[in-house]
Amino acid sequence: MTEVLEMDDKGHKVVITYGTFDLLHKGHINLLRRAKELGDYLIVGVTSENYDLQRGKLNVRQSLSERIKNIELTGLANKIIVEEYEGQKIEDVQRYNVDIFAIGSDWKGQFDYLQEYCKVVYLERTKGVSSTQLRGYINLGIVGSGRIAKRFVPEARFVSGVNVDWVFNPNLKSAEDFADKLELAFPTDKWEKFIQVVEAIYIASPHETHYEYAKAALEAGKHVLCEKPLALTDAQAAELYDLARRQKLVLLEAIKTAYTPGFRRIIGLAKSGVLGSVKHVEATFTKLVRGTTRELDPRRFGGSVTELASYVLLPIFKLCGLNVREVSFLSMKQEGGVDLFTQINILTDNCIGIGKVGLGVKSEGELVISGTEGYIYVPSPWWKPNYFEVRRENWAENRKWCEVFQGEGLRYEIAEFAKLITNGRLETPALLANESIAIAEVIKKFLCGKNVTWLRC
Repeated sequence: MTEVLEMDDKGHKVVITYGTFDLLHKGHINLLRRAKELGDYLIVGVTSENYDLQRGKLNVRQSLSERIKNIELTGLANKIIVEEYEGQKIEDVQRYNVDIFAIGSDWKGQFDYLQEYCKVVYLERTKGVSSTQLRGYINLGIVGSGRIAKRFVPEARFVSGVNVDWVFNPNLKSAEDFADKLELAFPTDKWEKFIQVVEAIYIASPHETHYEYAKAALEAGKHVLCEKPLALTDAQAAELYDLARRQKLVLLEAIKTAYTPGFRRIIGLAKSGVLGSVKHVEATFTKLVRGTTRELDPRRFGGSVTELASYVLLPIFKLCGLNVREVSFLSMKQEGGVDLFTQINILTDNCIGIGKVGLGVKSEGELVISGTEGYIYVPSPWWKPNYFEVRRENWAENRKWCEVFQGEGLRYEIAEFAKLITNGRLETPALLANESIAIAEVIKKFLCGKNVTWLRC
């Protein structure tokens, strides 16, 4: 229950702030201190476990009571309350006659709606907090500063126990602009400096650089979360996983769908026998890309297969298995360009898989898993699964399922990565090494032109 007490500070300027405050560190304390300096009386709202799950805050390690105790020990809070549900902030501001709502600047703009009730102040976050001040946190550095990396940083703040302050790019200006926009302390173009100070890295560089960066990081003793595709050949992928095992390091391919609650539920149901025996899996992922982007550059390994095939192959290999008998492709491309639409046909021992990917042809992005007793239908965008249906011959037996999917979905892969590191485990059932290698093998076959039938757009 949220604490409700009579206020005895009439005439004082009341400030309120909120947070999970897991593994309390110097950055948290600095924020609390600066919030208190804005007024005379500081109220601190600590999120409950249930509310953290509802809002997509993952990997919280300490209990609510432990987090409240840590706030008490700082001596900065005049009152501590529990935040239990969305919309509570407005009620708290009114209940406690709050004058100022204060929050970290990484939330800038997201609480402007409270300006109707009080003054809203976004406090600059503490950059570059040392690892000794972040005991229990994983110091994660980013390789690359493009679009996906820009989405990664805000998502990482929803994962407790992860600190992101370093970004590497051979183009220093790009790294500096990225760090400035996303409030990171340390941009650099010096690989040796970067790899020495981080504990783990997230690779968000162009496809053709993934293998080299991952190999260099693993050889340096760093855990690796790498954007898909992990490698452009199965031999390279297998080499990386073997190196990670020998080094006792975590290597995880960042196919975000694999780690989401919804996809895990879908795979679990399909394997449980609710569909009988799975015989056919069809997944489609298309988007329209225009201009002179990397995705459309054949010299940069662009194209629909390298860009999107990892997603559609994921449920196929999860449910049809890895004993592949035949792989073929029907593909469309412009003269001298990349494939703009490709259908991937996979035949395993007892199952047929069809994956459709496109950058220049738009189709319905659905996932259908067909079995001898029924099928699972996941509507577009199935790769961000929050709703699906189990459908039977008798419609009265149909079931509908809803699952949480928060933000961009990257927080789920980050949380899985952090849990593996923290728990000393090297692999997760969400995406096994041999599944990742199988995906790389299909991509290699396409790039080599094996069993590819080309059609002109």
